Amino acid sequence: MNRSKPTIEDVARVAGVSRATVSRVINNVPGASEPLRARVHEAVTALGYLPNQTARALASGRPRALDLVAVKFTPESGWLGTDPYYSRVLAGVLSVLEGQDVHLRLHAVGSGEAIDAIAADATVGAVLTNVPPDLAARFHRRCRRVVSVVATAPAVPAVEADNVGGAQAAVEHLYRLGRRRVAAIHGPDATTCAADRRAGYERAVRTLGLDDLGIPGGEFLREDGHAAARRLLARHPDVDAVFVACDVMAAGAVQALTETGRRVPQDVSVVGFDDSLAAVCSNPPLTTMRVPVEEMAAEATRLLLNEGTLPVGYRERFPVTLVQRSS
Repeated sequence: MNRSKPTIEDVARVAGVSRATVSRVINNVPGASEPLRARVHEAVTALGYLPNQTARALASGRPRALDLVAVKFTPESGWLGTDPYYSRVLAGVLSVLEGQDVHLRLHAVGSGEAIDAIAADATVGAVLTNVPPDLAARFHRRCRRVVSVVATAPAVPAVEADNVGGAQAAVEHLYRLGRRRVAAIHGPDATTCAADRRAGYERAVRTLGLDDLGIPGGEFLREDGHAAARRLLARHPDVDAVFVACDVMAAGAVQALTETGRRVPQDVSVVGFDDSLAAVCSNPPLTTMRVPVEEMAAEATRLLLNEGTLPVGYRERFPVTLVQRSS
């Protein structure tokens, strides 16, 4: 009689621990005590459990590779060297791959054709960074071993930040500071995290009874944040706070505010989003909403190494927290 192969859930049940604990032990990452590790290893041995992708690699004799995929929305848009977000994703992925017999392949693509060119049959799986829903769904139809680190098409598995709740918390923080003319500079409409942050801002101003002073900001670029802040001040010169969809744009907005004689934070408070290097290096350093990018990318990688193919629509959400600095 054929029996199905044991899964990571079976190991967790036998060991009496959570699925996440099994994942940490198998990948030898911190977060589990020695007694728990011993129980997991005993369960692995008893069940004969072997992670899906390891078994597949041993059977085929092929080296394993993990793909990290980002989309360039314009020819000039940033990749590793110009946007700190991607470096944080890469750091999270590498923290899990260290010591693993897995190669990492990087892809900066600009179209569906480029997505189709990735060898889906020769990969442990793909971590998608800022891939929009249509392209993510297109890739998922070819390769079920996919995890996105932003919210994306409903069928595509994802680990995502609570962008809606984080944006709402940012506006509520500004309100507690006594700010009542709270504007927003939104990110690109094609990006799901930007859309969620916009939704969080709009929910907050409705709940608090404030005017909606949000404006489009363009791409997640410093120059777009600068230009949007200029437009915002021309339209609403009495703003006393600005929520900006990402730290890079927020740094540009702070520059525009100071150029027009506004003091930050005395005249206008600013809150960014991400807690990236751009927030720390801004003048003044930015108060921001921290997205645990490294942790999310690491979890996406662990899921692919352990499970390979995840259930359609799988979701794991990470909290977003306020980091107070000087803006």
